[in-house]
Amino acid sequence: MDKSYDPSALEQRWYQIWEERSYFAPRGGSHPYCIMLPPPNVTGRLHMGHAFQDTIMDTLTRWQRMKGADTLWQPGTDHAGIATQMVVERQLLARGKSRHDLGRERFVDAVWEWKEQSGDTIGRQMRRLGASVDWANHRFTMDEPLSEAVRQVFVSLYEEGLIYRGERLVNWDPVLHTALSDLEVVSQEENGKMWHIRYPRCDGSGHMVVATTRPETLLGDTAVAVHPEDERYRDLVGKELELPLTGRRIPVIADEYVDRVFGSGCVKITPAHDFNDYEIGKRHQLPIINVLDVNACLNEQAPAAYRGLDRFAARERIVADLRTQGLLEKIEDHKLMIPRGDRSHAVVEPYLTDQWYVRIEPLAKPAIAAVEDGRIAFVPSNWSKTYFDWMHRIEDWCISRQLWWGHRIPAWYDTEGQIHVGLDEADARHRSGLDDSVALRQDEDVLDTWFSSALWPFTTLGWPEKTDYLERFYPTSVLVTGFDIIFFWVARMIMMGLKFMDDVPFRTIYIHGLIRDAHGQKMSKSKGNVLDPLDLIDGIELEPLVAKRTTGLMQPEMAPAIEKATRQEFPDGIPAYGTDALRFTFAALATTGRDIRFDLGRIEGNRNFCNKLWNAARFVLMQTDGQDIAPGSRPGIIDRWICSRMNRMVAEVETQLNAYRLDLAAQALYEFTWNEYCDWYLEFAKATLQSGEAAAQAATRHTLLAVLETTLRTLHPIMPFITEEIWQRVRPALNIDGDSIMLQPFPTAGAVDDEAEQDVDWVKGVVQGVRRIRSELNLPPGRLLDVWFQGGGASDREREQRFSDALAPLARLESAQWVDEEAATAQCAVALVGDLKILIPLKGLVDVEEELVRLNKQLERETADLRKSEAKLGNRRFVDNAPAAVVEQERLRLATHRANVENFRDQVRRMESLRD
Repeated sequence: MDKSYDPSALEQRWYQIWEERSYFAPRGGSHPYCIMLPPPNVTGRLHMGHAFQDTIMDTLTRWQRMKGADTLWQPGTDHAGIATQMVVERQLLARGKSRHDLGRERFVDAVWEWKEQSGDTIGRQMRRLGASVDWANHRFTMDEPLSEAVRQVFVSLYEEGLIYRGERLVNWDPVLHTALSDLEVVSQEENGKMWHIRYPRCDGSGHMVVATTRPETLLGDTAVAVHPEDERYRDLVGKELELPLTGRRIPVIADEYVDRVFGSGCVKITPAHDFNDYEIGKRHQLPIINVLDVNACLNEQAPAAYRGLDRFAARERIVADLRTQGLLEKIEDHKLMIPRGDRSHAVVEPYLTDQWYVRIEPLAKPAIAAVEDGRIAFVPSNWSKTYFDWMHRIEDWCISRQLWWGHRIPAWYDTEGQIHVGLDEADARHRSGLDDSVALRQDEDVLDTWFSSALWPFTTLGWPEKTDYLERFYPTSVLVTGFDIIFFWVARMIMMGLKFMDDVPFRTIYIHGLIRDAHGQKMSKSKGNVLDPLDLIDGIELEPLVAKRTTGLMQPEMAPAIEKATRQEFPDGIPAYGTDALRFTFAALATTGRDIRFDLGRIEGNRNFCNKLWNAARFVLMQTDGQDIAPGSRPGIIDRWICSRMNRMVAEVETQLNAYRLDLAAQALYEFTWNEYCDWYLEFAKATLQSGEAAAQAATRHTLLAVLETTLRTLHPIMPFITEEIWQRVRPALNIDGDSIMLQPFPTAGAVDDEAEQDVDWVKGVVQGVRRIRSELNLPPGRLLDVWFQGGGASDREREQRFSDALAPLARLESAQWVDEEAATAQCAVALVGDLKILIPLKGLVDVEEELVRLNKQLERETADLRKSEAKLGNRRFVDNAPAAVVEQERLRLATHRANVENFRDQVRRMESLRD
């Protein structure tokens, strides 16, 4: 083995071998185990959320593969209608063209060409992460078999009356000219205004004041609402008001939606331009007046003075006209949530338009029941409440988008506007009894991307054909996803799976948290705190990192601040940590359902963990190469101990993986590998290999190899590369058949040995006690010490005799003896192991005066730090205004300083006693 661990030298080499040998494909097994990869956008790049989620899925898949399951991790990508269309439109724009210059057919061809050339970036990046997906079964939502399935589902739902075309409010992007799903709308707090407008009463007796953040929509008002129990306006309900600037009259209505405490208690109702107003309008049968066109300009239903104006230009003119007419009472600064399209960044408008909808209630009821009766379980279980809350309030699903890229809606119109639906035009004619003389025009819209994604668990397996994969792997085993798409994707997959497969699409839904930065902030380009997982794997120098973070910002003025922060945080860039260190960090952070704070300190620690494992393996192989490794008939107590601790670790990892607690599984692996195997057992083994009998040495060598090999197999699902590399070198020594660790059986926990564990815990306690005293006295590690034992019981004396040969080299002892209770121990350093006292005589061991000078200096520094920390936490401005994480960190620092001060005071008192 190379002296140093270099992940770049082995990761891509091993992945290529695995993929070439088709190790990721289903191979048959004791039971089927299938995970569906949430299909990333074909335009996408691997981000921290993908890497975290993929690590979880790959860990589960590799674990089940090693347990003998017939595993399929189904990969694929989503055609991502808006995102992909925008990528190609930008390319055309750079050449001075638009999609309209090409026409629909040629534009779609251009998108396919882009997809073939550039659409697998995220697939290549997933390979870098070690994802063991079945690449041979990769699917794309626009592949013809999946497209055929989409058309069949649409036709089936339409014929059952579960798809219809109707006029309703949608999120409208006036730049892209399409409806958007709620997930494609990003709402952020921005500075705005609140305009207070006077609506004159028609009887001339005064006016009502209505506040709005969107005065341009006033032109579409059809009522003013008050709360039915608001006594201020009770007498006005049913009366009429003059709608400013329009010459129209509108009624005053009563509705419990109105918050009588907010503002004046009067709310303008604009059913065509507000989702809540739309519902109020339906309840009160109000007219619906749309005053905007697809570009968010004022249309022909607005007064002539404003027609053709952009909505924001119209706002300025309307406010000016209101002021001129004395109808503007006041303007206030106001912070409000502004909805913007996640692709165009344009302010989204609620817009009344004809769209296609799925009638959702008949599909929702069975999906609710599937979770209620336990056919589907959420992990953690509390997410079922979120699911139920939304499912019981679910509304019909808008499935049409005004784009060219996507699954075109299989509906055709005749000259009378009648709709004819079919798998293709010929099928539509056949179903409607139309001959070729009837002219038909296909609907221009495409289906919402989430429509095809809702079919993902069964269309990727071959539906509507009855394929072997569909038979073997549906329902799938577990869905791993974030909570943010429970509504948009998870619920819809359940509905569609029950509808078309008559069974749930998965048995378990594992909801993970979202990756945030070390301070708990969401990672975003605008904040300059995004980490690229490939930069963590390969490393990146400072200048390219700065360029990456400051290029392409929506707010270029933020670039200097982001550059400054980046240079401060990463003065030397980001070092290469390797894939295994990143994966282990993700696993260690994977607490169920909670957001994850990603701290580079954690991945650095896990890179050290990889180094520790590598160096331990080098030591073991050097000690065993060409040597006798016969296991022996009666293993020694130390070998029994490490095997027992290994069995406990394997059992704990199995338990926690079954519970989807990857964090606790990683913790068990880390503690055993680092603390018990690498730190303790290797030290014990060195003593045996240096001075033990030949049979004991051979047995120790065998245990070194066997425990290492089992540990590698237990680690493999989380850390695939380093474990494969080391295992390939350990395998020949143990005569293990097999070409790859990933095809080896996952370890099964054996019996534990309580007696061995208790004995070795005693030895460790004594060694740690001596080391603690050595550290406190600042004694050189190599200095041999005299130690006295006092107190304890018969078992302590018996163990000291049995393990004296192990204690001497581990604790670096010159001599050891037992003393009675009357022995003079005042001038001894003391450590306790249960009732046993470990005493080290100090006389002649240290220079008392020098030691007091050293200790007092440390005490002085620690006391100063303690006072600073106390002052900081005593400052109310700091406690009230600093981020909670910073305050908590300071409290932890305070506790540490206090403990250190007490420790140094104790040491000073002990030293001063030696002066006597």
